[in-house]
Amino acid sequence: MTWSGKEERKPAGRMAGETVDPAQVPKRRLYTGAEIPAVGLGTFGSDKYGAAEIAEAVYGAVSCGYRLIDCASVYQNEKEIGGALERLFREKAVTREELFVTGKVWNDMHGEGQVEISCRKSLADLGLEYLDLYLIHWPFPNYHAPGCDGDARNPDSRPFSAEEYLGVWRQCERLVEQGLVRHIGMSNMTIPKLEAVLGQCRIPPAAIEMELHPGFQQPELFRYVTERGIVPIGYCPIGSPSRPERDRTPEDVADTQMPEILEIAAAHQVHPAVVCIKWAVQNGQIPIPFSVKPQQYLENLRCTVQDPLTGEEMEKIRRADRNCRLVKGQVFLWPGAGGWEDLWDPDGPESVPQA
Repeated sequence: MTWSGKEERKPAGRMAGETVDPAQVPKRRLYTGAEIPAVGLGTFGSDKYGAAEIAEAVYGAVSCGYRLIDCASVYQNEKEIGGALERLFREKAVTREELFVTGKVWNDMHGEGQVEISCRKSLADLGLEYLDLYLIHWPFPNYHAPGCDGDARNPDSRPFSAEEYLGVWRQCERLVEQGLVRHIGMSNMTIPKLEAVLGQCRIPPAAIEMELHPGFQQPELFRYVTERGIVPIGYCPIGSPSRPERDRTPEDVADTQMPEILEIAAAHQVHPAVVCIKWAVQNGQIPIPFSVKPQQYLENLRCTVQDPLTGEEMEKIRRADRNCRLVKGQVFLWPGAGGWEDLWDPDGPESVPQA
């Protein structure tokens, strides 16, 4: 079986109205003992999908068995997602306790007192009394306007500061104490940044979101995180074919066109995207693929409970790593920065100011 390179997937002989038993979906255990589903639905629609369309996908995904929904204030769709959740609760399709909902504080709300304001706004929009996980979306306060191009620069942007970051983390810790969130976590971090702050966290991060897919496996960071009991959540699990144009560069690797992925997909008679998700779950991370198409998000969930990849196939994908970062973050660069690589501490710990 071969594919033409188009990302459209067809239902594999099944109707999109089917469901997957949430009890059969693998789980990860956080350090508190709480469980989190091993696959979730992302809700970042880039510039291609409106809030109402994404909210309808949340409604459909939860109806078919998803129990993890990854949200963020900057996605500008939490109010609509809240309407979908209210509908699900009203119809008794799911209870609040059965869902695991993630939120994130955006870069322009890092100031003292602003994290709580941001969290309470997300709770109000989502119609929830608490979030299961709340993340610091990016590790610096650098802000860019929604929809800006890749060359946009905010003159107020600045490099990572462990002292500033810990000020934001202290606010997140207070959210736990207030009962507004159950767990807190980080996102888009590097080992040098983690080294600078983890030892000073009173409440440790339960999870860290990071870019993870077959073409960009980040084995050192993955190992660093898991060895410390932190659960890795992987965004762009199939290479984010819907990511903004500003994040695309000629050297990018398309995961669903990697020869190794295509070969394994042919052996299992599935779309290459399914192989990427199977790999992620079996590798120990939590992928959060995004789709508004019922046949796709159903397939993304169903593939985690059937027909696992073999050990040989997992090893083949491990060796296929291209070290190709897709979300480079260049819009967050500060004046005087050399390039997007500076965001990811290529010079190691000495490039990160300590608190």
